This record gives sequence, C-alpha cells and structure tokens, in this order.
Amino acid sequence: MRIGLIGAGRIGTYHAASLSRHHEVGSLIITDVDTARARQLADRLGATAAPGVDEVFTWGVDAVVVTAATAAHAELIGRAARSGLPVFCEKPIAVDLAGTLAALAEVDAAGTVLQMGFQRRFDAGYSAAREAVRSGRLGRLHTVRALTADQAPPPAAYLPVSGGIFRDCLIHDFDILRWVTGREVSEVYATGSDAGGAMYREADDVDTAAVVLTLQDGVLATATATRTNGAGYDVRMELAGELDTIAVGLDDRTPIASTELAGPPAADKPWRGFLERFAPAYEAEIAAFVEVVRGERANPCDGGEALQALRVAEACELSRRERRPVRLGEIPGARH
Repeated sequence: MRIGLIGAGRIGTYHAASLSRHHEVGSLIITDVDTARARQLADRLGATAAPGVDEVFTWGVDAVVVTAATAAHAELIGRAARSGLPVFCEKPIAVDLAGTLAALAEVDAAGTVLQMGFQRRFDAGYSAAREAVRSGRLGRLHTVRALTADQAPPPAAYLPVSGGIFRDCLIHDFDILRWVTGREVSEVYATGSDAGGAMYREADDVDTAAVVLTLQDGVLATATATRTNGAGYDVRMELAGELDTIAVGLDDRTPIASTELAGPPAADKPWRGFLERFAPAYEAEIAAFVEVVRGERANPCDGGEALQALRVAEACELSRRERRPVRLGEIPGARH
C-alpha cells in the first residue's frame, strides 16, 4: 500500500513513524510546506519526500493522511474526495460549521472514506468505560465529569487560528462523551475565564472553560478545560450510575495529589503531553485507517461524528458569548 502524508509537524511525524512500521504500508510519501522538514523526516524513516501537495496526488497513492495546519484540512479533504481517495484527517475538518459542511458534502458526493482523528476512541480506558455503560454495570447513568488540562499553554500565535478552547481542546471531550455514553447532547451552558494572560484576550479566547451539558435521558455532564496545569497533562472522565462509579485516566501518572493522610502519593512521572498519554491510541487509530482502506473494517469515526462534536463546541461558544443556555437544535447540521 502506498500512502501520502501531508504535514510533517508533531502529530504528522508521529503518524509517519507508525505508518513506516506498518507491515501493509510498502511506500510512504511525505510533504510539508517546510520542504526541508519533510525531507528530513522522509530520510529518517526511509520514505519519499514530495516537493508539494500536487505530487502526493499525482504520484499515485492509495490513501492520504492529513496532518497539515487546520486551515488546510477542508481543502485537502475535498481534494482527496475528488481524487477518489480515502483520507484520514486530524481534527477538525474546519474551524467553522460552513467549512465543515462543505467538506462533508464533497465526501458524500464522491462516496469516499473520511476517517477523523479522535484518538480517545482508541484508548483502552475509554473503551472499557463505554463497555461498562453498555453492559449495565453502572445501572442508570446519571452523572459524567470530564476534564482536559494541558500542562503548558500553546504559542500565542496559535490561539487566533485554533478556533478557541471549545473547538480546539474540549471538542475531544465532547466527542468522547457522545461515544462513551451513546447519548447526544441536548443543551449546554458554558462559561470561560481569560485571566491567564493578555494573549487570550487578544485572541478573543479563554484559557479556562467550564460547561454543563444535558444529555438525552436526563444525564448531566460537566466538562472543564484549562491551558495551564503545572502539575502535568491531565485528561480524565468519571461516570456515575445508580450501581457503580468508574474513572478513566486515573493511574500512577495522573498529575493530582491527595490532601488525605491515607491518600495516594503524587505521581513520580506525571504525564507531560498528549502524545505521551495517548501513544497507544494514536498507533491504534492509524492502524485502523489502514484496515479501513483495505476494506477489512468499517470506518470507526467518520466525518459525521466530527460534525456532531463541532456542533456541541459551537453551542458552547454561543453560550459563552451570550451568557445563556443553548439548545443543540439552534446549531445547524443535526442528524435526522
């Protein structure tokens, strides 16, 4: 199999390394706007560097992996669809609903495959939580608590193009909340604080956010995020039902300290970032894409799933700005 990878940044480098080790991938073509970076990565992996995106599509590939900058995602998804090629794309499809819907329309018209990169769906802890909900182990689910906390903030230049904390960061929590619980979000109430520094205010963004979400069947959920958590990278979910309560992401590397005398000690080696915390999940999702391309499995996360998570993020941003609860029915793109 011959795969083209567009974008040789941090996550692109990780996916390229995974693909280069995969026994079904015989050839890998890598390109990036920084041609020297693409060439260095290709040389290290024994792959081929392409001078630009055009060559990826004209040199003959079986599938495309998009790990370029967010602003390029929708165009590249559309180009892959028009070329009849399956495509894996890191989230998001686009930072707005219009761009997302346009790209999905191209995929639908072409009848091609689009797999989105929501890696938490491939994490063992979240998978076990999903099974616990579906098996009835928890009884009636009534409360979910989710959080994402980055150890250090992104560069200031990234914030204006990120889409904001709901679309860029908490969108992972919104997707995994839907996937684990099997329920859609009905209403959100969101707020945020920009007290973390001038760069957030200048980008019209916040550094800390909190959301209350009402799900189908009356399940209540909270989701919080912060850009600066000095203790380490912290991603967790708690699910409480009438019979049991479980937690995802609680282990000896969770960056949290107990104040109880008999509580567990602080982690010796707390998680430092998403690539370290979710390394096995990233490997699994790209391996799944290879299987999808080969026709060996169904698409585990199509563009429609990404759209629904984005709708929740859009509702949260609207709620934050207008300081009111927002029903998901107010946001276009609902499934019928």
